[in-house]
Amino acid sequence: MESATSPRKMDWRQEWFEFEGATYLNLAGESPMPKVAIRATLAALEAKKFPHTKPDSTFYEVPNRLRARLAQMIGGKPEEIALTTGASTGVAAVAYALRWKPGDEVITAKGEFPLQYTAWKPMEEREGIRLKVVDARERFLAAEDLIEALTPRTRLVSVSLVRYDDGSMLDAARVAEACHKQGALLLVDASQACGAIPLDVTKMGADFLVCAGYKWLLGPFGSGFFWVKSEHLSAVRPTPFYWMAVAGSGNFSALNFEDPKPEANAKRWDTPEWASYFNFNLVALDASVELASRIGAEAVAAHNHALIELLFERLPKDRCVPASPLDRSKRGPYGCFVARTPEKTAALYEKLRGENVIVSLREGKIRVSPYVYNTERDIDRLISVVTT
Repeated sequence: MESATSPRKMDWRQEWFEFEGATYLNLAGESPMPKVAIRATLAALEAKKFPHTKPDSTFYEVPNRLRARLAQMIGGKPEEIALTTGASTGVAAVAYALRWKPGDEVITAKGEFPLQYTAWKPMEEREGIRLKVVDARERFLAAEDLIEALTPRTRLVSVSLVRYDDGSMLDAARVAEACHKQGALLLVDASQACGAIPLDVTKMGADFLVCAGYKWLLGPFGSGFFWVKSEHLSAVRPTPFYWMAVAGSGNFSALNFEDPKPEANAKRWDTPEWASYFNFNLVALDASVELASRIGAEAVAAHNHALIELLFERLPKDRCVPASPLDRSKRGPYGCFVARTPEKTAALYEKLRGENVIVSLREGKIRVSPYVYNTERDIDRLISVVTT
């Protein structure tokens, strides 16, 4: 097996502080903040002491740079990127932006991350739409499950690219193609993929993409982005929008109060007060995305796939079984496993946490999500706890 310890022959572990004896295998739950992001936060905090030294133009420097970095990461355009507080913000923006008719369908999947239900269930009462929840016919959700659920009334399919509960990865391009053939749209939550799996929204064919920033983008809580395909910008419903998205708002001495119109870009969905050099989450995310881009999603995917395959290979087969696809082309950047009963799985999770092996328990599965700071020794330590 190809070594999984040094993507691009770099010692990326030096980019983080020590984990103080913990074996941290939980990046899908929360990324530890890299040193570069902490330094950027401290610099922004220091700058806030002396705001008189910053011209108005600095309000746009960090957000403009971050939009460009995120756009490059997903194969989009900077003007298609809104800076948000997380994935839920983007889904809510789509819910309010689309023009609904009573009886329109939104399709999601059973067991999806809760934001899919908290976003779309209230819209049944508000707009008269119907939320259709599709179950997988086999062990893992497949593109065919969603495609077969499409009807002439389907307006939108809203799903995760990588499932949070089992690590399975959707063939989003196939779903997008089927949606577009009958005039439906596709919204993809890439929170468990962006930064760790190579993405290209053009090839994927998605219409909207949302992403939390505190996972594979290595950023803090309260950060994220929303991507919208340019062609949809002219068709969305008028809604209240962030004042800094007004055309010409860069000139603070001549703001438009008469009939403000948003610029023809996604900035209208920026979280208010977000686009500023002084926003500590924003500068932290900017620094983290730069590091994630430097590491490269291809390197992360190769590194993590190798470690997860090593995990599955070494699990004691009489006690544990993989709970994620074995085929890496159908699996995201992490993997899950279970013991022989739910009770034994829960007990094993508690045992791992007690031994400072930090993993997640999600829907009865132990989720192991490494990153480039992890090595085969970390998998060995997990296995040693499982087998003793």
